[in-house]
Amino acid sequence: MALHNKTATEVILSTWNRLNSLPGGTWIFNQFLRRFNPYSGSIHPRVAELRPGYARIELQDRRRIRNHLNSIHALALANLGELTSGLALLSGLPGNSRGIPTKITTEYFKKARGKLVAESKSGLPSVNKSMDYNVSADIVDEHGDVVARTNVTWRLGLTE
Repeated sequence: MALHNKTATEVILSTWNRLNSLPGGTWIFNQFLRRFNPYSGSIHPRVAELRPGYARIELQDRRRIRNHLNSIHALALANLGELTSGLALLSGLPGNSRGIPTKITTEYFKKARGKLVAESKSGLPSVNKSMDYNVSADIVDEHGDVVARTNVTWRLGLTE
């Protein structure tokens, strides 16, 4: 696949759709995502479900992302929330659109420990000029408790 002629919105969903039903395809997609987006890849997220306007990402608790309180670090949670909101939104935008976060806020409700699941549901706006669009992601623990909520303002626009 020639990545140089495609936008992120085209590459992410088309790669997911091509790989997720294959044996080992989800693992391959997650390796691809870590290389495509190295900063978010640093927390080792695992995309479990992706479709236009929706993303569900899992995060395993590992020592590397823990803080001195023996829980998952606040910035790892914010990173997970931003990635989840972005995949939900960008996977549903037309190929001539792009987005970049301009504001990220995360509320923390309890210490995050164990396997976490982040989920984001996004509307799919029509992008015909530069605009701001808000998307949120909830992060829950193994007990179903919301440990954090990330709200992201995305600046959307058309590719040139």
